[in-house]
Amino acid sequence: MSVIGLEKMALGISGLTAVGIGVVILAAPHAFFASYGITVGDDPGLLSELRASAAGLAAFGVLMLLGIWRITIKPVSKIAALTVFLAFPVGRLIGLIVDGVPPTPIIGALMFELAVAALCIVAFSRRSEPVHASLSGSRTER
Repeated sequence: MSVIGLEKMALGISGLTAVGIGVVILAAPHAFFASYGITVGDDPGLLSELRASAAGLAAFGVLMLLGIWRITIKPVSKIAALTVFLAFPVGRLIGLIVDGVPPTPIIGALMFELAVAALCIVAFSRRSEPVHASLSGSRTER
């Protein structure tokens, strides 16, 4: 697979994952966290915090996906993907050390996040093909 193809695949997987999880938490936080064995309750403050974080995650996902089609935004998309998929596992590992072992579905989420992070690191650390300026002044990829 070409470098560009691997980058697009990494941005696609990371973006769709972030948008999907963000939108599901926004729409149905109780159901989403119940799938992890977590009872959220009806505290409006907690629900507001969960939905706000979910909106941020979905927005980062859109930013990741835009990098597939817009070369000018691709560097930002890569940074967004690496930030999200490195920060979540780091947070979970800190929680594991400080708070103890979470339920099995959260360990599964940690493994998935580490796999996406590894894909992003491999895809984004490979040398990209050069970006060429066209006569119109826009940048294109070969």
